[in-house]
Amino acid sequence: MTRPGTIVAVANQKGGVAKTTSVASLGAAFAELGKRVLLVDLDAQACLTFSLGVDPDEVVVSINEVLVGRGVSARDVIVECGDGLDLIPSTIELAGAEAQLLPRPGREYVLRSALEPLRADYDVILLDCSPSLGVLTLNALTASQGLIVPMICEMLSHRGVGQLLDTVADVQAILNPELEVYGILPTLFDGRSNHSRAVLADVGERYGMPVLGPPIPKTVRFAEAPAVGRSILTTARRSKGAQAYRDVAASLLHRL
Repeated sequence: MTRPGTIVAVANQKGGVAKTTSVASLGAAFAELGKRVLLVDLDAQACLTFSLGVDPDEVVVSINEVLVGRGVSARDVIVECGDGLDLIPSTIELAGAEAQLLPRPGREYVLRSALEPLRADYDVILLDCSPSLGVLTLNALTASQGLIVPMICEMLSHRGVGQLLDTVADVQAILNPELEVYGILPTLFDGRSNHSRAVLADVGERYGMPVLGPPIPKTVRFAEAPAVGRSILTTARRSKGAQAYRDVAASLLHRL
């Protein structure tokens, strides 16, 4: 019997911490390692969808239709992308999904129910969460076996991580006892900066959790990749950023 795939949420309610870049890059790294990978865009801004070369304005059915109960299954909306990745895309209509889900009984379990039939088809399913702690992020945490928290190596980025971890503790206690925090993923790291190095040295002890590494360096190569709808592992294969994501993916293989 095939082992069901592992669902991993990449979440931080603070924006601009490289969530989408991390999902696309880790997904491509897992695919390079021979894993079957599905990415799910849970952000109404649809940045992951665009980054993988899919125009959100041309998407007919998306994760929105799956979640709000319009008779569309998750399998119906999967799109094949480059880098060996499959994608469940998002569109701007997802912005209204939270309001539609709020009155529904068991609203936190909608995404889990939608993704469960797909787990046998994939080794890993990565969820790109919206920058909030709303119903969609709660759905992601309830559906997942693992959580990665990307965080910029700046002191102000500490703000909010504690709040996210409080929410995670509530989810573990009430909704999903299987959820495991894999660790904090340091992003946009500037090794020349004393401040960045100090934050990196402090973050693991501060939150009492693993720090995934190596830290993801700050580089313009990440900004260039979405323009051609591929990950940095394709557009700048030998870059330090691409190699850092490969190393992080390799370190997580035993979790899958």
